[in-house]
Amino acid sequence: MFAPRTTPWPLVALFTAGYLAPYLLPTTVGRLDSDLPLSATQAGAVGSALLLSSAAAGFVLASRVERIGARALARLGLALALLGYGGAALTTAVPAVIASAILGGFGSGTATTVAATLIAAQRDPHRASTAGLLTVSALAGAVYLTVPHLGPGHGLPLAAIALTALAVWPLTGRLPVGTPVAPARHDKARLPHARSGLLLAAAMVCWSLAQNSLWGVSGRIGLEQVHLGEATVGVVFALGLGAGLAGVLAAGALGARLGRALPIGGGTVLIAACIVLSASATDLGSFAAGEIAWNTLYPVVLSYLIGLAASLDPRGRWAVLVGSASSLGTAAGPLTGSVLSAQAGFPVMGAVLGAGLLVIALPMTAVALHTGGRPLLPGAIRRRGGHPAALVAAATGTPSGAIPEIGAPEQPVVEIPVETPAVPAQRAYDKAGSEVF
Repeated sequence: MFAPRTTPWPLVALFTAGYLAPYLLPTTVGRLDSDLPLSATQAGAVGSALLLSSAAAGFVLASRVERIGARALARLGLALALLGYGGAALTTAVPAVIASAILGGFGSGTATTVAATLIAAQRDPHRASTAGLLTVSALAGAVYLTVPHLGPGHGLPLAAIALTALAVWPLTGRLPVGTPVAPARHDKARLPHARSGLLLAAAMVCWSLAQNSLWGVSGRIGLEQVHLGEATVGVVFALGLGAGLAGVLAAGALGARLGRALPIGGGTVLIAACIVLSASATDLGSFAAGEIAWNTLYPVVLSYLIGLAASLDPRGRWAVLVGSASSLGTAAGPLTGSVLSAQAGFPVMGAVLGAGLLVIALPMTAVALHTGGRPLLPGAIRRRGGHPAALVAAATGTPSGAIPEIGAPEQPVVEIPVETPAVPAQRAYDKAGSEVF
């Protein structure tokens, strides 16, 4: 296992390789539309198929990471991403592009699954996910600034994803052969906190669908409704991702001081307002304001959601399943955004998505409130922003009642056999002074 309080950079790199495809979705879908004989809706459907394949990888592999081994599975995912995205970048035949993109999506999903499982095993999952979001935001921003100046063609963003997978491959040698096992992982029969996990997974489908419905058509909003050039739209996206870096840094510094309920619930409400503003923009100022504010808030809320899912099960199963549910919503996003905007226009699409986010903010906040005090490691009750109180109590002999329970965390009870000297058998007595053995 990685050392406490150190950033696991190989894991962060794997996280980046897995998440880069969704981050580059607007330019990928836009170039498929402009460079290949595909309509906007068909290009959105290709993007949805890519992300659906990524989600399928998570569902298939969620319970198999420990059995197969983290290193082997990570290398398989990176190899599929390299072959898939690389193949899609090198061909112009539409069926081959679609098949290769789906293969690459499965590779991205495999890498993301391994990363999510290992993040859940970290001493501080929020720290690791924050570092991953920082790196993927920075890389995606660099791609958005660079690609418009390299010429037309659908293959450039796809090639960027493939080259990222190739660059991350050497770092997999520092990943564990198996998955780090937490001390309380002996209960393999069932998932803990089933109701909270299922509710969070269902909400994440809708939450991610709304995010990617906007993100999948943001390029078209800038080009068609605001009448900007591709280079200008790319600069707006890069600025937005740069603001996202600042937001994630702030979230990492803030940590759990405000809990998870406020960042998740309040952040989702603000995201809804950003989506409405961006979708209804008709000038550069409002479009940039909406996109930059949305890109600032989205990774912040996502980092808390990843941490919330990881806290539900130290084996990482809920982290992977909730992440895969999120990928289902992400997969449906480009097609949903394309259909809504084609039928009703971008402003109506934004209003529908914003209203939906306001509704699903309630169950996500409820899960965060209910599980807000659950420890990130079994056997430790973390005060918000403080130290593991249970460990301190164990060291000082403080009674358990003196430890404040936040959100009623459930602690496993483990029987520890203790060898003690055998007590001599008591001698029986018959009459006074006469011993009978």
